[in-house]
Amino acid sequence: MSYKNMMVAPHHLAAKTGSDILKQGGNAIEAMIASAAVISVVYPHMNSMGGDNFWLISDKNKKVHAIDSCGPAANNAKIEFYKNQGFTSIPSRGPLSALTVPGAVAGWKLAYDFSVKNLGGKIPISRLLFDAEQVAQEGIAVTNTLRNNIKSKLNQLFDVVGFKDVYLKNGKIPNVGDRLIFPKLSNTFSCLIKNGLEDFYSGDVFSKIISDLDILGSPLNSDDFKNYKATFVDPLELKIKDAKLFNLPPPTQGLASILILGLLDELSITCKNDVELIHNIVEITKVVFEIRDKHISDPRYMSVHVSEFLKKDFIKKTAKEINFQRAAPWPASFPGGDTVWLGATDTYGNTISFIQSIYWEFGSGLVLPNTGITMQNRGVSFSLDLRNHNHLLPGRKPFHTIQPALAHFDDGRVMSYGTMGGEGQPQTQAAIFYRYTIQNLNLQNAINEPRWLLGKTWGEDTTSLKIEERFSSETLDDLKSMGHIVEKVGAYEEIMGHAGALVSYPNGLKEGGYDLRSDGSAIGG
Repeated sequence: MSYKNMMVAPHHLAAKTGSDILKQGGNAIEAMIASAAVISVVYPHMNSMGGDNFWLISDKNKKVHAIDSCGPAANNAKIEFYKNQGFTSIPSRGPLSALTVPGAVAGWKLAYDFSVKNLGGKIPISRLLFDAEQVAQEGIAVTNTLRNNIKSKLNQLFDVVGFKDVYLKNGKIPNVGDRLIFPKLSNTFSCLIKNGLEDFYSGDVFSKIISDLDILGSPLNSDDFKNYKATFVDPLELKIKDAKLFNLPPPTQGLASILILGLLDELSITCKNDVELIHNIVEITKVVFEIRDKHISDPRYMSVHVSEFLKKDFIKKTAKEINFQRAAPWPASFPGGDTVWLGATDTYGNTISFIQSIYWEFGSGLVLPNTGITMQNRGVSFSLDLRNHNHLLPGRKPFHTIQPALAHFDDGRVMSYGTMGGEGQPQTQAAIFYRYTIQNLNLQNAINEPRWLLGKTWGEDTTSLKIEERFSSETLDDLKSMGHIVEKVGAYEEIMGHAGALVSYPNGLKEGGYDLRSDGSAIGG
């Protein structure tokens, strides 16, 4: 807790950088850009400048601004492009999986310009990127989560250009504590410091990126980068008892997260024990995921506007269709993804919920030789089947599991929260929100409490109901008796996501919590 500011991130160095910016008088956006830059270096298995991000910005007047910085498919990325090469689906790794424009740096740029124009931002980009440049140059200490991800995905990535050169140590999987350095990435940050963030899409960095992508065979070209812009979008909003919820619209699954809480509110569910909490949220999740999987894609191609699903009548009707007596069958649903969620709140009244991702662990696995940037593989979520509602089209935005969450309480509190973890994101968001608001746990305890995951997440192939072993054996037995296919996992299992949350109170108090499953921290100053 702190009466000044608060920064939360799933890696302590990223949290420290953001906190340092806040202590130097920066606002929450400036802190977030600096922290996002650092975490792209220190958590390279989860995110990169070659990925995407989304923002929710609650300003001092309690107006919420949303940024969509998700890159579309390349103009050359057509179904025939892949089918003519003999593919029935988009390759999951390598240059052909790097088919969407990386939007992350454009998101930093749009947020920075907004900060300067509307929030009195004064800290230069050179300072905001300095720590990332230095960390990349000096190297990072390999953590358990980074080592485990290198080890588990090495067979898939060993032959992908650049991967083993950057992520292996003398040709071997690095040990925890080993130093990994990223000189090319440091040079890229130096170039952005010198020339500005726009250099990524039209300058020296851009030229190096395009040269590499062209040689390696990615469908992305210079026009895709030059024509890309991050945009402000209207956030999803839903009023529930005592609060208003905010999330990102399509192409993210923000609707799923906001609908789960909306249905919990509509049904006035009060869970007396862990069995009821898990069962109720899981059964609501199943119904919500069916809606998501049927409809959510690039909003320009959706047959139903997302606002229809947030109308009171639709929520009431959906609530009546849920049978809580037994576990409903679980449909095949397979969105995964690697992500980092970060939160910041400052002394000026601004609060940020932010998420940045490269989709799978290490994204495409492609580390561009001239820049050191790891390219995302978000475009592999597209289908090559024209009958699929999310089939590949040039310029189309891919479906995103990632979405930051934010809430304004009627009593003046502002809550920023989120997590990585594919299908687990909406469930974990709901669990943290419920434990904080209904069960009255403090933020740290709400995040520490054991969690569950219905469906598939990054690195996992099964769609069972995974339960952390800290739940009692009676809870597991009761869930099985209700028809759930239960799979017990570790006590603080990484597949449950790296969550975080912060709350800004009307009296100036800031409360933050980070995930013990991560390498993070919550720092107040």
